[in-house]
Amino acid sequence: MMLSASPTSLAKSSLEEMLESLRRRDEGEKPKDLPPALPARPTSKARLPSCRRSLPPDFKVDGNGIKFGEVSAVPSEVRARAEGKRKEEQFRVRRSSFGSKKMRKELNLDSPYSAEAAEGKNGVGMEVADDGGTEENLFKIAEKKGGELEWDVNDNIGYFIKKKLRVWYQLPNGQWDSGTIKSTSGEESYVSLANGNVIRVSTGDLFPANPEILEGADDLIELSYLNEPSVLHNLKYRYTQDMIYSKAGPVLIALNPFKHVQLYGNDFVTAYRQKTNDSPHVYALADTAYNEMMKGGVNQSIIISGESGAGKTETAKLTMQYLAAVSGGSGGIEHEILQTSYILEAFGNAKTSRNDNSSRFGKLIEIHFSKLGKISGAKIQTFLLEKSRVVQLSISERSYHVFYQLCAGAPASLKEKLNLMTAKEYMYLNQSDCLVINGVDDAKKFNKLMEALDILQICKEDQEHAFAMLAAVLWLGNISFQVIDNENHVEALADEAASSAAKLLGCGIHELIVALSTHKIWAGKDSIAKKLTMQQAIKMRDALAKFIYASLFDWLVKQINKSLEVGKSCTGRSISILDIYGFESFKKNSFEQFCINYANERLQQHFNRHLLKLAQEEYELDGVDWTKVDFEDNQDCLDLFEKKPLGLLSLLDEESKFPNATDLTFANKLKQHLNANPCFKSDRGRAFGVRHYAGEVLYDTNGFLEKNPDPMQFELVQLLSSCSCELPRLFASKMLNQSSKPISLSDAPKQSVGLKFKSQLFKLMNQLENTAPHFIRCIMPNTKQLPGKYEEDLILQQLRCCGILEVVRISRCGYPSRMAHQEFAERYGFLLLGSNVVQDPLSISVAVLQRFNILPEMYQVGYTKLYLRTGQIGALEDKRKQVLQGIIGVQKYFRGNQIRCHFHELKEGATKIQSFIRGENIRRKHAIGVERWTAIAPQVLDEQLKAVTFLQSVIRGWLAQKHFNNMCNSEKSNIESVKSKRKSGRKISEVKDLPQEQQIQVLPSVWAELQRRVVQAETTLGQKEEENKGLQKQLRQYQARWSEYEARMKSMEEMWQKQMSSLQVSLTAARKSLHADNAAGQPGKIDGPTSPYDSEGATSLESRTPGGSTPIKFASDVPDAWPGRETNGTLTAVSHLVKEFEQQRQAFEDDAKPLIKGKIIQQSSHTNPNEELRRLKLKFETWKKDYKVRLREAKARLHKVGHSEGRRKWWGMLSSKAT
Repeated sequence: MMLSASPTSLAKSSLEEMLESLRRRDEGEKPKDLPPALPARPTSKARLPSCRRSLPPDFKVDGNGIKFGEVSAVPSEVRARAEGKRKEEQFRVRRSSFGSKKMRKELNLDSPYSAEAAEGKNGVGMEVADDGGTEENLFKIAEKKGGELEWDVNDNIGYFIKKKLRVWYQLPNGQWDSGTIKSTSGEESYVSLANGNVIRVSTGDLFPANPEILEGADDLIELSYLNEPSVLHNLKYRYTQDMIYSKAGPVLIALNPFKHVQLYGNDFVTAYRQKTNDSPHVYALADTAYNEMMKGGVNQSIIISGESGAGKTETAKLTMQYLAAVSGGSGGIEHEILQTSYILEAFGNAKTSRNDNSSRFGKLIEIHFSKLGKISGAKIQTFLLEKSRVVQLSISERSYHVFYQLCAGAPASLKEKLNLMTAKEYMYLNQSDCLVINGVDDAKKFNKLMEALDILQICKEDQEHAFAMLAAVLWLGNISFQVIDNENHVEALADEAASSAAKLLGCGIHELIVALSTHKIWAGKDSIAKKLTMQQAIKMRDALAKFIYASLFDWLVKQINKSLEVGKSCTGRSISILDIYGFESFKKNSFEQFCINYANERLQQHFNRHLLKLAQEEYELDGVDWTKVDFEDNQDCLDLFEKKPLGLLSLLDEESKFPNATDLTFANKLKQHLNANPCFKSDRGRAFGVRHYAGEVLYDTNGFLEKNPDPMQFELVQLLSSCSCELPRLFASKMLNQSSKPISLSDAPKQSVGLKFKSQLFKLMNQLENTAPHFIRCIMPNTKQLPGKYEEDLILQQLRCCGILEVVRISRCGYPSRMAHQEFAERYGFLLLGSNVVQDPLSISVAVLQRFNILPEMYQVGYTKLYLRTGQIGALEDKRKQVLQGIIGVQKYFRGNQIRCHFHELKEGATKIQSFIRGENIRRKHAIGVERWTAIAPQVLDEQLKAVTFLQSVIRGWLAQKHFNNMCNSEKSNIESVKSKRKSGRKISEVKDLPQEQQIQVLPSVWAELQRRVVQAETTLGQKEEENKGLQKQLRQYQARWSEYEARMKSMEEMWQKQMSSLQVSLTAARKSLHADNAAGQPGKIDGPTSPYDSEGATSLESRTPGGSTPIKFASDVPDAWPGRETNGTLTAVSHLVKEFEQQRQAFEDDAKPLIKGKIIQQSSHTNPNEELRRLKLKFETWKKDYKVRLREAKARLHKVGHSEGRRKWWGMLSSKAT
C-alpha cells in the first residue's frame, strides 16, 4: 500500500495510520462556538465493539503492509472492549438482538427465510445506494426507553437560547407547535409562541426544530434534526405545495392528494428519463429500477404498501406507465399491459367505507424485458379475491365495479340478451343502499372496459360468455325460497330470477331449483336427498354465486396472461410490481380482514428485513463500528399467525375439521392457547384482538369456520358440469380436477383458504427475495378523502407503523455503499500512482481512500467489505471517470496511429494484389473472348455476307426496274406523239371542209406557200409512218423484255406493295386533285369556229397526270407554215408551252416516284415523307396557276387569227388522209 513512491509514506498509509487518526479525532477538543449538534459520532448504550478490537488476533501491520500473524492486542483496545460490554449491559433495553444466540435458537422455521437462514448466506459484493445526506447532518442524540431519539438538552439548551432557535412542543390537543426558549428553570422551560404568549412546558418534551432553509427538503435525510414533529412539518409543507412525493432514504413516500396534480404526463417522463428533474417521484424510482436491471442484469421489484385508500393502485398504474414509455412507447405489448388495469379494477376493485376504489385482491405484475430494454411480455399473479363481497355488503359499500358498469353501460342488444335490469333491482347490489360513486360514470367505465377487452384480444364470444356469468350471479341473488313443510324446509321459487339464471347458465330450471333446495348425503355408493332449511338454502345459493364469480375472475386473469405471454425474446430480466390490499381496521373485522392484515404483516417483515435487519446484521458480522438503531420488529406477530401447532392459522385449520365446531368454540380455543403471546388480546364472546405493526385490530370470529373451508357442494358441481354453456363446465372441471374423489366434495376442499393463502404468501416472498427491492410507502393524509386536509395523528401513526424514521436513521448513520475489498481494488486500484504498489486488496483499498483525501469518518473497513457513507462512491466514480477519459484519450490517439499505419500497409498490399488479380482477370477474359469470337466468326461472317448480298439484290432490282420504267415511259411518249400528229391531220382536213362563208380569205402567194408546205408535210408524214413502223417493232421487243422484267420483279413488287400503300393513297389523291384542276382550267367550246389548238390543248391536258407514261408531241414537228408574223408567233408560243408542260410533267414524275417507292431523297437529316409531299404539292399548284394563265393567253391569240378556205381544204385533206 502506498500514497507515493517513497517507502516512508508507504508505511504511513496502512490501516494503523487510519486508526490513529480516528483516535486523535475522538480525543480532540470541540470548538466552543460550534453548534452542539455537530460532534463526532457518540458512544451509545447500543454501540457495537469497534473495528479496532474486532480485528482477528493474527492481524499484523508492518512496513510492507497488512499481514496476518501473531501479535498481542493493544491494551487500549482491551479497555475499549471491556467498556463497550459494560455499557451494553448497563443500558440494555428490550429490542431485536440480531445474530444473537437467543434469536437463532428461537428462529421460526415456518418462514420463507428459514432456508436461507439455515444456510447462513452472506452476500459479498457491491451494494450502492447513494441517496444524499452527509455526516455533518448528524446531531448529538441519545436513546431513551422505547427506542425514541431525543436531543441532549443539558448540552444544547444554552446554545438554543443564545441563538434563539426554534423548538417543537406538543399542545394539549396533540398538535405540534413551534416557538423559542426564553429561559429554563430546573426541568421546566419557558417558550415564547409566535403570537407573543409565553407558556411553561417540560424541558423533556421539547424537540429541536430545523432551520427554515431546510423546510420542504426532498429527502428526510437532509434534515438537521430528525424527530417526529420535524418530519410531520416537512411533509405538510410539501403537501400544501402539491409536492406529494418525498424520500426517506431508499424509501419513496407518497401522500394521496385526493385530486389531480400536474405531476404526470409525457413531459415529466422525458424529464426523469433524461435526468433533468431530480425531485422525488414515482417516475424517478421506476427509472432507477429500470436502469439497475439493464446495467446489472438483476431482477427488480417495486413493493407498494400502505393502508386502504392511500393510493397504491394509482401508484402502480403510474409505475407501469413510466416503464411502458421508457421501454418502447404506447403501442403493442406496452399498451396491452396498461389496459389490464381497467379490467382488473372492474372485476377486482370495489367501494369500501374508506376508499372508493379499493383493491379487494392482491396482484403481482411481472413485466419482462428483452436485451434491448423493450417489454417482451408480462405475467399477472393474484392473491385472495374477497368473494364474500359478491353476496354480502356493508352499509355505504358497493360490490365489484363490473356489476354496476354492466347494468349502466351495456348496449340495448346485450341487455335484452341477458335480460338485464337496473342495479337497484338486484338484491346483491341494493342491500347496501349505495349504487353510485360521486364523480364516477359507470357507463363510460363500461365502454373503457370493452375497449380494454378488445385490445387484449379477448374475442367477442368470450366477452359475451363472461357477461352472461355476471348476469347469472345477479339473477341468482334474486332467487327466493318458500317454506314447504312444518320442518322449515324450503324450495326455490320458479320465478323470473330462477328462469333467467338457468337460461344464462345453460341448465334446466328444474335442475337449478333441485340443486339449490336439496343436499345429497352419501352412504357408500348410495345417496339420500335431504331438503334444506331457509338458512342452508341461502348459503347454498350464495356459495354458487361466489364460486362462479371467483372462477370467472381466475379465468379472466388466465386469458390476460395468454395475451401478454412472454415470447422467445425473454431474457430473464424483469421488474415486478406488487400492489396488494392495505392494512384494514373496521368496526367489524371478519375473516377477509384477518387474511389481509396477515399479508401486510408479512410485507412489513420483508421491508424490515431489507432496510433494517440485513444492513445492521451485516455491519455486526463484518466488524463495522456501528451504533444500532432500534425498530419495531413484527416477528412476534408473524409467529402468532404462522407457528405450528399453536398459531392462528393452524388452530383455525384444526377447528375447521371438527364437525361440531362453532365460531365460539374457535374463539375459546384461541384464548386458551394464545393468551401468553404478547401480540394476542382476548376479548369477550367470539372476538379476539391482534396487536399488528399498524395497530390493534379486533376480529369477530363469526363466519371464520365457514369461510376458511369455503365449501362447494357436490350437487352444485354436478349442476355446472351439466350446463350447455362452456364456462360453467370449465369451472366445474377445474373443481373436479382438484380432488381425486368427487364424493368428498360434499365435505370440504383439499386445502383451506387460510393455508392456501399462507403458501401463496411464502411463494411471493421467495420470489421477491430473488429481486432487488424498491419500496413505496403510500400515506393516507385524512380519512374523509378530502384534498388539502392534513391529519397529523393519522400520518404519524402510519409513519410509525412502517418504520420510516428508523429507515432514515439507518440511512443517515449507515454506510449504504458497500464493496468487497477485491472488487474495490480492481475497480479503483489503477488510480494509484507509482510502480511499487502492493498487491494486497485491503492495502490498495485504504491507499485509494487516502489518496483522494476521504476522511476516516466517511468509511469503515470490514473483514470482507469496505463501507462508505453516502456520496463517497460518487466522488470516487467521478475521479475514476476523469482518469479513464484521459487514458481513453491517449489510447485513442495511439490506437488511431497504429490503425492508420496498419491501414496504409494493408492498402498498399491490397493495391498490389488487386493489380495482379485484375490483370490476370483481364487476360483471362481476353483469351476467352478470342476463343469465343474465333468460334463464331465464320457464322457471323456468313450471316453478314448474306445480308449484304440480299441488300445489294434489292437495290439492283430497284435500279433495274427504275431504268425499265423510264424506257417504257419514253416509248409511250413517242407513241403518243405519233397519235397526236394523226389527230392534228384530221383536224386540218375538217377545217378544209368548212363552208365558204366561214373560211378566211387568203392571199394567192400565201396559198401557194401553204400548198407547198402541205406537199412537204405529206412527204414527211410518209417518212414518219415508216419510222412509226420501226418504232412499233422496237416497242414489241421492249414489251417482250418488259414481260421478262415484270416476271422477275413481281415478287419484289408484292413485298413493296404494303409499304407503298399509304403513299399511293396520298399520291392518288394528289393526282385526282391535279386532274380535276386541269379539267376545270380547260376552256369549253367557243361559239365561233373551233381552233385546232383548242382540241389539242384539251387532249393534252386531259391525258396528262403525274403518273402518265407516254408524252404527246404537238406541232413542234409541224412546219411553221402559218401566214403572217402573228401566226408564226402564236405557233411558237404554243410549241413552247407544250415543251414546258412536258418538262414539268417529267420533273414532277421524277419527284413523285421516290415517294411512291418509299425512297425519298432526303436533303437533311430531319426531312420526312409528309413534309416532302407537301412541298411537292405546293410547287405543283404554283406552276399550275402560272401555266393556266399563259395557256389562256395563247388560246386568245389563236382565236384572233383568221382561217382561209384553202386552209380548210388542206386540213380536210389532211384529215381524210389521216383517216
